[in-house]
Amino acid sequence: MKTATVTELKKELKTRSQTDLVELCLKLSKFKKENKELLTYLLYEADNEQLYIVNVKQEIDLQFLEINRKSTYIIQKNVRKIQRNVKKYIRYSKQKETEIQLLMHFSHLLYDLIPTVNSSVLVNLFNRQIEIISKKIGALHEDLQFDYERELEDLLE
Repeated sequence: MKTATVTELKKELKTRSQTDLVELCLKLSKFKKENKELLTYLLYEADNEQLYIVNVKQEIDLQFLEINRKSTYIIQKNVRKIQRNVKKYIRYSKQKETEIQLLMHFSHLLYDLIPTVNSSVLVNLFNRQIEIISKKIGALHEDLQFDYERELEDLLE
């Protein structure tokens, strides 16, 4: 089966009725959990980005608390899983400020975890996150850059 391009899909969706569109969205939400999560974000949380950020931060906090600390390997796997979830939540929002705030929060929790584990893999992951955050901050407006750079400096101290 050949997959249609985004422009082809857009043209076809414009020709459909509202009830057909609702039905298609519901079918799409049944196939993957990510589709359902994205639809939930778009319908309920996209209007209030700050509340979305707070909810995601709480979920990240909970995930860090639930990390299995039996071995360094398992801790590393759990941290990578949390990182994948953070990236997924960032993709839903697509706002630079949200992305930076979530990455900073993840990095802060990771920084707190590193001394208890003493893992070079986690240190390297933390350093990569700092580099990514620095690049993202550079793409923002100057006023926001200043605020986030101060927050990043506080994290590094």
